Amino acid sequence: MVVTASSPSAPLIWILAGEASGDVLGARLMQALLARNPAIRFAGVGGVRMQEQGLHSLFPMRDLAVMGLVEILPRLRALSARLNEAVQDIEARRPDLVVTIDSPGFALRLLRRIAGLGIPRVHYVAPQVWAWRQKRVKEFPGLWEELLCLLPFEEEFFSRHGLLTKFVGHPVLQSGAQDGNAARFYQTHGLKEGARVLILMPGSRRSEAPRLLPVFGKMLALLQRDMPDVVPVIPVSPVVAATVARETARWPVRPVIVTEIQDKHDAFAAAGAALTKSGTSTLELALAGVPMAVTYRVNPLTAFMARRLIRVPHVAMVNLLAGRAIVPELLQEQCQPAVLAGAVRDLFENPEMAAGQKAAFRTVLEGLRGPGGMLPADAAAEAVLHLLANTAPAAQVPQSAPAGAEKAG
Repeated sequence: MVVTASSPSAPLIWILAGEASGDVLGARLMQALLARNPAIRFAGVGGVRMQEQGLHSLFPMRDLAVMGLVEILPRLRALSARLNEAVQDIEARRPDLVVTIDSPGFALRLLRRIAGLGIPRVHYVAPQVWAWRQKRVKEFPGLWEELLCLLPFEEEFFSRHGLLTKFVGHPVLQSGAQDGNAARFYQTHGLKEGARVLILMPGSRRSEAPRLLPVFGKMLALLQRDMPDVVPVIPVSPVVAATVARETARWPVRPVIVTEIQDKHDAFAAAGAALTKSGTSTLELALAGVPMAVTYRVNPLTAFMARRLIRVPHVAMVNLLAGRAIVPELLQEQCQPAVLAGAVRDLFENPEMAAGQKAAFRTVLEGLRGPGGMLPADAAAEAVLHLLANTAPAAQVPQSAPAGAEKAG
């Protein structure tokens, strides 16, 4: 059976997310779209959150959750096969619109492959070329009809290069990270109220966590000498929960591993300090008011190449948005047990440092509100529906042609 473009009253949106953060973003977007048009149908690739909104994922999202210049090499053949599968599904279904979310390594290749189909395309979360390899922006014209960005300075950056871009606000403001209940967390996990809770966030990808967890374990061994009451808590996505449990089985202190959103936010409310990878997790912690240090470790070759390409003064998102170092960045060679242990002690025992971070967090977060005070997911949904309403429908596949017969240009 040949599937043709949907009717205006029941549009089909093909949507893709490649990692846990994109899955959350996609779910909120789907929910906002359905609130405006309950007849909208979805196809594509996503995780648990998007599936809760009605998506039947073409293949497991975890197949795409990989990062790093070196780490991706062993996965190239499998990723290429998944790319072909996604292209063929779009060719067969002929959706009214395609939305790709973050994961630029996969998403931008997909957008390029389907360029000849005449289907309007939206990319949600701007590629961070303003941070490194800025010349890559010249490759983007023709990849999408509209780019939805999360950071206020991105709209001007991409518009300057002739790309239709809209700032919709940062989704961390909808995360609920500030609404946790500390007492509930202590009770749920049988902890003594007032215990020193330390949040450890090693990353949401299977390729990230194994690099940071061994260092975190050795750091905890050092902390036990003078801070034996520290309780490590690791919020992780279900994608990496088994990996984290395996990697931490021999730690000197067994961590509390949480996978539920509410439990994570309760942990934030109970926490006195955090060690986190760079990225959106810093904004979640900032929203919850948790003092933090940022740390990260990748393959040495990846780090060497990245340092030659990075064009921004800070790696941590909160520092980048603040324009100054409000939280410590302990990266690569500084990602060592003794260094991290010292940073944790400072966070717990220096109230002036903690208060200074929290004050700076509030200023940073104020700048992430969407246009007109609209919630980010609502602003994104409005942009998607506007494009859908103002773009001619994709050319239909002739009834005599076999499904998937048209190839992307």
